[in-house]
Amino acid sequence: MKELNIKKISFAGVLIALGIVFGDLGTSPLYTYKAIIGDHIINEVLILGSVSAIFWTLTFQTTIKYVLITMRADNNGEGGIFSLFALIRRNARWLLWPAIIGGSFMIADSLITPPISVTSAMEGLKDVTPDIPILPITIGILITLFIFQQRGTGNIGKFFGPAMILWFGMIAVLGFLNLLKDISVLKAVNPIYAFRMVTQYPGGFWVLGAVFLCTTGAEALYADMGHVGRHNIQIAWIFIKIALLLCYFGEAALLESHIGQTLKDVDPFYGLVPHWFIIPSIIISTFATIIASQALISGTYTLFNEAIRLNIWPKLRTKFPSDLRGQIYIPAINWFMMFGCIGMVLYFRESKNMEAAFGLSVTLTMLMTTVLLSYYLYTRKTSKIFTATVLIIYLWIEFTFLVANLKKFTHGGWLTLLIGSLLVFTMYVWHTGRKIKGKYKKYLNLDKYIPVLQQLSNDKTIPKYATHLVYLTIAEKPTIIEQRIISSIFSRMPKRADLYWFVHVDVDDSPYTTSYLTKVIVPEEVVYVKFRLGFRVVPRINLFFKQIITELEKNKEISLEKDIYRDIDKNTLGDFRFVVMKSFLSFDNELPFWKNIIMRLYFMLDKLSLADPEAFGLDYNNVDVERVPLLVQAPPEIKLKRETE
Repeated sequence: MKELNIKKISFAGVLIALGIVFGDLGTSPLYTYKAIIGDHIINEVLILGSVSAIFWTLTFQTTIKYVLITMRADNNGEGGIFSLFALIRRNARWLLWPAIIGGSFMIADSLITPPISVTSAMEGLKDVTPDIPILPITIGILITLFIFQQRGTGNIGKFFGPAMILWFGMIAVLGFLNLLKDISVLKAVNPIYAFRMVTQYPGGFWVLGAVFLCTTGAEALYADMGHVGRHNIQIAWIFIKIALLLCYFGEAALLESHIGQTLKDVDPFYGLVPHWFIIPSIIISTFATIIASQALISGTYTLFNEAIRLNIWPKLRTKFPSDLRGQIYIPAINWFMMFGCIGMVLYFRESKNMEAAFGLSVTLTMLMTTVLLSYYLYTRKTSKIFTATVLIIYLWIEFTFLVANLKKFTHGGWLTLLIGSLLVFTMYVWHTGRKIKGKYKKYLNLDKYIPVLQQLSNDKTIPKYATHLVYLTIAEKPTIIEQRIISSIFSRMPKRADLYWFVHVDVDDSPYTTSYLTKVIVPEEVVYVKFRLGFRVVPRINLFFKQIITELEKNKEISLEKDIYRDIDKNTLGDFRFVVMKSFLSFDNELPFWKNIIMRLYFMLDKLSLADPEAFGLDYNNVDVERVPLLVQAPPEIKLKRETE
């Protein structure tokens, strides 16, 4: 498949952006006004104030913050909170925690986005058949959507753009036609109407929590930047924003004609639709919400993959369902999300209940993004006045939305906050456990052991263990090596090999880096290899390693001894034997209470995570896993008294 040049503006790029980037933002008119009105009586202050707040929220939050400012913080074209963190992590390690909090709560909120979108679309059927069972249809659509994830979007993705153009065209036309009936609502562009709603309408401040739903997809918009490029998204946003505003102002005009009534008398979105067009509009809405859900699910896979590569989440099996750039599929996350979304549907049952819980978590994500973005601007020598202005304005805006959304806590918002908190805690345990484990690993000077390695390699009296004996090491320099690797080679039965390879995998701050460096420490005896792989690249060390050996032999940096048996099976490189060192918590440890809990939870997660051979892309037939006890804190010496008979 020909790869799209995401750095250039193109019709194809804009079309794809329309299809896979704006789904969450684009389907928000289905439920935003329903959340704003709720059980209130429809009145002019509420209608004009809320549409004014929507206009300025889309302008400040989506357009200025994300489309114009945040999307400039691209990591070689990639976006998202973890990509932003990767850009600045070397400057301040503490920024890991805003990234973890933001990423976790974005994932948590993604569990409610597909249910609310699909349910809102399906509820339009009640205008046709009031007794139709919405829940089974919604659950059936969600199950089908998740089952098809393993096939990827390579074949159906090409239809997303035209389908979303149809959706945005439909909501723009419907909104415009209703706006013509009462163009006076356009005066709400004046922010004074939003101010009056907050100050004069009873509970007007809390309405901002529902207004926030119009911009919940902005963070996902930034995360999906790597698929189509910043400029294509910025061009597409012009059309999207016009369509959204026409729809929202059209809904406001519709509601103005129902002053004194409730939502039992009118549906803010489907009330725009002529009766003869109800069924086609429901079909188009359903496809739009499915596409929006698909984009969000793909984005969640990307978030988890980045977290795994940044070593803040346990390793999971990752697959590549299509040849689209960056598209991945993580089975465990797919089924976790499917059951999570079904659980949300069964728990909330109606979209109005989901609206009451939706958006609380993503406000935390946006706050964390503001912190990271401000630090990014600071490190890029941006004007201090501009950086401070961005930080102060958006901390104020998003903190206001956060407080307004706190009303949702008792109405179901606690559920997404709980899920997000569990994700944060899991990342904390994994990161802290790895940090503690790494702190107590002992390193040796490799130069001291070179003569012994040479002697072992040439000692024909010892059976050969492998032609190529490869150790995965966490040592970042070729001059040092873990003590446990030296012990593995020489303890018990020594492992003789023609070549000893020490391989280190480094996660690069750029997303798609695939490079390596080699140092031949001793010709024909000891070689050090350092892979530099981007945080979105799944390591396939077995494949990469063979390519390196072939290249080194071709350049005559190493020579491989051949024998008749190797010629028979056509393997010119000889046999490989990878050794993976796996730690376990020694029973001799006597840890403080909290550190003991962290380490035990860490090793519990380690058992549940993907095995190291699979995580590094190694074939099981040539891998040995050696378990090594980890002694973090030795117990005090116990004096044993010898008794006599």
